[in-house]
Amino acid sequence: MMHRPKAHLSRRAVLRGAGALMALPLLESLAAPAAAMAGLSPETTDGRPPLRMAIFTVTGGTVLESWRMKQPGPLTRLPSILRPLEFAKDDLLLIAGLSHNGRGEGVNAHEHCSMLHLTGAEQVRKVAGRMYADISIDQRVAEVVGGETFLPSLEIGLGNAERKYSFRAPDQPVPYEGNPRLVFERMFRGRKPVVPNWRHRTAAAIADSVQRSSRSDSRDRSVLDLVLGDAGDLRGRLGRADQRKLDEYLDSVRSVEKRVAFAEARQRLEAADAIAPGPSRLNMPSGLPAPGTSIWKITNPVEQDPERHQEYIRLMADLMILALQTDTTRVATLAAGSDEALFPGVVTVGYERHSHTLEHQGNAGRVEDADPIAREACRQIHAWYTQLFAEMVRKMKSIDEGGSSLLDNTMLLYTSYMADGGHGRNDYPVLLAGRAGGSLKTGRQLVYPDQTPVSNLYVEMLNRMGVKTDRFGDSASAEHAAFGGRLPGLV
Repeated sequence: MMHRPKAHLSRRAVLRGAGALMALPLLESLAAPAAAMAGLSPETTDGRPPLRMAIFTVTGGTVLESWRMKQPGPLTRLPSILRPLEFAKDDLLLIAGLSHNGRGEGVNAHEHCSMLHLTGAEQVRKVAGRMYADISIDQRVAEVVGGETFLPSLEIGLGNAERKYSFRAPDQPVPYEGNPRLVFERMFRGRKPVVPNWRHRTAAAIADSVQRSSRSDSRDRSVLDLVLGDAGDLRGRLGRADQRKLDEYLDSVRSVEKRVAFAEARQRLEAADAIAPGPSRLNMPSGLPAPGTSIWKITNPVEQDPERHQEYIRLMADLMILALQTDTTRVATLAAGSDEALFPGVVTVGYERHSHTLEHQGNAGRVEDADPIAREACRQIHAWYTQLFAEMVRKMKSIDEGGSSLLDNTMLLYTSYMADGGHGRNDYPVLLAGRAGGSLKTGRQLVYPDQTPVSNLYVEMLNRMGVKTDRFGDSASAEHAAFGGRLPGLV
């Protein structure tokens, strides 16, 4: 018995140790700040809504001369593609001169653009059919603020196949859900949509509710307290490999326990909100597909019929608004549009109506070498996309969160995964809508030196969302790196 291997443990020791494993995360949860358990960031404990980040990205780039103003400065009359946003120009920050500079290996032009789009990676590649990029901005933000909401992030729309935008890790692209019914069910399975009353969600109220909850299961917690000391004893009797396994299991149990504690606290808050909701009405979507509808029956008509296409984008945009309004998530990305879509009725010049064909015909190394009719068709398509984006902005601007609007409390990026339909990566269309909680000075256009990395903008967005960093993607390593990886002048 004296020479028994450390890993050879009795059944009683394992059971006692398992009890200790359950005790540790519970005790950590008891010690956690009440506001964090309820999913409230520090700014919300004084009644202010939290900051959200949303991305509305379309296909096909843009027609640059119809997207940006000729000179930097205050927004006067908006360029034709952006003109549907005229009503909100005081809430807009138009940014020019930003480019993606990352290299591509083993990828086609669409994959190259899409994999750089939200990652700003130094290099993207595909090996044996597997894609490699870098973590994307939405997933990096979700790592920090995702624990404060029911869903860490939301990725919806048509960003799949060759278009991979979001990456949880360099080799882990995040699939986008294209079925609006499944998006809604994922958001609200087991809970009802309610409008948060941010003024009532104070730290004292949360602490009180958490304290009441802890009294209800105090007997279980006291039993777990008794076996707390066994965790250390169990770990000391294991070999290194088993110690690592034990630590991994302990981390997973702790993670589950924190999520359970969070969900319980949020359920109490939302029950209170149902009695005394915030000042706005819910932006509930209409026209959800029937349960069990095949994804192909939903998405195939989108590419064939502009009316069905716009209905789909409107529905997905409403779902994203609802997710942000109800604090279901604070990070959301909507991939709108398709390079394969047809636009009869939207395009009124020439004879071609296929988006991908028009993208290639309407773009060239020099604008003067492009087919002017196809280029005008591309302009019409992007003005059409902007009209749908403007509808979303108008709705967010109308949602009162107690003295400020949902748009005021959101950093909403409107862009495309290509700079232009010719797979260009220089001078991306970049528009920020919303004041980002007062951290953006809007109503103007900023122009940066040519080929300033888009990643510099992402660094600024990350910092506003609480991710303190001076570097993201190729912000510090690009050939045309500038401003120490930052983007001055946003405030």
